Amino acid sequence: MIAIRPYSAQQLDAVIDVFERSVRQIASRDYTPAQIAAWAPAQADRAAWAARLSGDGVLVAELDGEIAGFASIDRQGHIDLFFVHPGFRRQGVARSLYEHVACWAMERGIAHLSADVSITARPFFERAGFRVQKSQEVERHGELLRNFFMKRALEATAANGLGTRKKPRFGGTS
Repeated sequence: MIAIRPYSAQQLDAVIDVFERSVRQIASRDYTPAQIAAWAPAQADRAAWAARLSGDGVLVAELDGEIAGFASIDRQGHIDLFFVHPGFRRQGVARSLYEHVACWAMERGIAHLSADVSITARPFFERAGFRVQKSQEVERHGELLRNFFMKRALEATAANGLGTRKKPRFGGTS
C-alpha cells in the first residue's frame, strides 16, 4: 500500500536519490547525456535541496518502507517537483502523489494547478487533465532543456453540503 506523508528533513538523502535516479534512468530516454548531467549533477547541493524542500507542500510516497516518490507544491498551486523512483514505476505512486497534491491545493482554496513538465512527464500530466500552455527551454548549468508549462483547473464541489471537496478526478478536464 502506498502511504503519502509530509516530507521530513530526515528524508533528504532518500529524496535526492529518487530525483537523481528518476532523471538519470527515466528522463534519459528524452534528454541527451549532457542535459542529464546538467539537470542532475554528480554532486548534489544538499543545502539547496534542503531549502527547496522546506515548504509545507512537500509530500513523499512510501511503498514497502522505502521512499518511492515525492512532490512539492506552493501556495499558488505550482507543482515544482514531481519524481518517482524507477524501481516503483507503474505501481500507482505518481497517481497517488498527484491526488494528494491536488487535495492539498483544494484544501487551501487553490483553483488551478501549474507545472513546468519534462518531455518524459508530459503524458502523465496530460492524463491528469493538464494542458500545455507553452513549450519552453530552460538553462541548467549551460545546457538547454525543453519542457512544457502546463495548467489544469481544480473543481470544487460540495460533496456533503458541508463545503468539503471531492477528490480530483484523474484524467478530468480543465
